[in-house]
Amino acid sequence: MKAIYPIVCALAVTGAGQAMAAPTLEQAVHSPTRDTRFVARDPIRHPLEELQFFGLRPDASVVEIWPGGGYWTQILGPYLRGKGVYTLALGPEDGAGSAFSKMVAVHPELKETFRTTQFDGDHLDFAAPDSVDFVLTFRNLHNWMEAGNAPQMLAAIHRALKPGGIFGVEDHRGHTNAPQDPHAQDGYVRQSYAISLIEKAGFKLVDSSEINANPRDTANWPKGVWTLPPTFALGDKDHAKYAAIGEGDNFVLKFQKIDR
Repeated sequence: MKAIYPIVCALAVTGAGQAMAAPTLEQAVHSPTRDTRFVARDPIRHPLEELQFFGLRPDASVVEIWPGGGYWTQILGPYLRGKGVYTLALGPEDGAGSAFSKMVAVHPELKETFRTTQFDGDHLDFAAPDSVDFVLTFRNLHNWMEAGNAPQMLAAIHRALKPGGIFGVEDHRGHTNAPQDPHAQDGYVRQSYAISLIEKAGFKLVDSSEINANPRDTANWPKGVWTLPPTFALGDKDHAKYAAIGEGDNFVLKFQKIDR
């Protein structure tokens, strides 16, 4: 069932009824309230540079699809509080007991910074048509390919975005030495394949960034991308080897909605 819940509060309030200004993007990224486990990954994930690359601004309406453990929520929620609107599109896996719900339980103040919409395979309306400035998703395209509903997800994103709106995508980059598995079961998506798939949905590629590139990742591991950190799917086996390789090689792509 689809459900949208309103923002509880747009601005935090300090003494004497004075509204607390939302942080700048730099302040949000460097906030001391962010989980240390997330901060430790910043040198790999480059959150400030990535959001600047997408052109994010504080008065934007933003939908993030599948927040995972909430890495980006701890940045985007405070940053967009007040002037912007931040909507989390939650899938069935994001309910009670999920990593995201556990994160919010530890940081209840974040509940005031976002609204949510619930979706499943039958309901893919993330927002009203032509109402959103940005749709962002981080390392999720391969999941949609695995589920076989990537075209439907991309069509829903296209509907939600305003004309000229921005779709920002990050995912694990497959190398060109092997054909693309259409179900991306190893978690890797060739960059050219991703671009073609997304452009077929009514977008044009605006720019690409190498900020999250990792040339040590050959995209050929026993347990796919999850062999590498932070998952370490093989456990202690060759742990030091995979730790030295680091997280997967990731592309970062910026698309714009065009009329079809």
